[in-house]
Amino acid sequence: MADKKIYLSSPTMHGEEQEFIKEAFDTNWVAPLGPNVNAFEKELADYVGISHASALSAGTAAIHLALRILGVGEGDVVFVSSLTFSATCNPIVYEKGTPVFIDSETDTWNMDPEALKKAFEKYPNPKAVIVVHLYGTPAKLDEIMEICAEHNVPLIEDAAESLGSTYKGKHTGTFGKIGIYSFNGNKIITTSGGGMLVSEDEEITRKATFLATQARDAARHYQHSQIGYNYRMSNITAGIGRGQLLHLEEHKARKKAIYEQYKEGFADIPEISLNPLNKEGDANCWLTGMIIKEGCPVTPDEVMDALAEHNIESRPVWKPMHLQPVFAECDFITAKGSRMEAPEVKDVAADVFHRGLCLPSDIKNTEEDMKLIIDIVRKCFGR
Repeated sequence: MADKKIYLSSPTMHGEEQEFIKEAFDTNWVAPLGPNVNAFEKELADYVGISHASALSAGTAAIHLALRILGVGEGDVVFVSSLTFSATCNPIVYEKGTPVFIDSETDTWNMDPEALKKAFEKYPNPKAVIVVHLYGTPAKLDEIMEICAEHNVPLIEDAAESLGSTYKGKHTGTFGKIGIYSFNGNKIITTSGGGMLVSEDEEITRKATFLATQARDAARHYQHSQIGYNYRMSNITAGIGRGQLLHLEEHKARKKAIYEQYKEGFADIPEISLNPLNKEGDANCWLTGMIIKEGCPVTPDEVMDALAEHNIESRPVWKPMHLQPVFAECDFITAKGSRMEAPEVKDVAADVFHRGLCLPSDIKNTEEDMKLIIDIVRKCFGR
């Protein structure tokens, strides 16, 4: 008999989701607008403590609209974290902008403020900065915001992985000019697929909703003065989101408990460290990552293969964007400067990618599941 499948991070439904969906069916609100959409926007905004929100079809759509609203166009430089999923930076290219990738620091694996300073030295007039809160851990927001303010450049927070995380008591996604969240199926809460753009500026979210509904002008006939998109969230999927949001805090608590179980389970193995957490924040621990000590003969692939033999899902750390073939011509900035001037400089993002992996972080994991995972990993290190 095959081993039970243990997932990296799968959806967890509770029942309230179906009630909101049923209400949408019963009232015939089966469209990309409606009461669930409006309520989800308000409830999410209230949860994170921000004034305005626009519910969209994906986190990628939210980043795209954020860039569009900030006026990113052909040739405009946008600074963006390198250690991330491609959805963070692809929208820059949608608008014919130029991504310049910023290295990570070792304290949180997020954008390095020192590298960001170096980027401004070489490119003094970027159109925007996109910072990612990797795996739910808040970036060094004080330093990053100070640098952006000094240069009068707007900050976009990609909080796709960090809904529920806080930095000095304030929710990630609410620090920058614009914040975005993702509700993809593997996120801490899901709408199956969806995203949210948030801002304190009502004009920004109003414009986002306008552009997301094909930029239809306020005319009786169908009139369009701008190019728009079909990016609005469905009233059905918003119903899932409303039900999920009711359980976000318990999801976060379980994710944090999983991180602590791994920390305890590997405490006596000096070759293993977990992804570092920001001491000034409270991470949602969406995914627990581990990194293998430099020089250790055990590789991330060996650990992932050992888990896969037992039908346990894990995955590599994101391959940094500056290492992706599609972005080979883009600049990459470390704390030492540009790779174009010093290509031999070792960078943190690549090092984390080569030595790291993501462990199963599904909140439905039982104690038996966690013991099995930890035992398999320990055996890889001869324990």
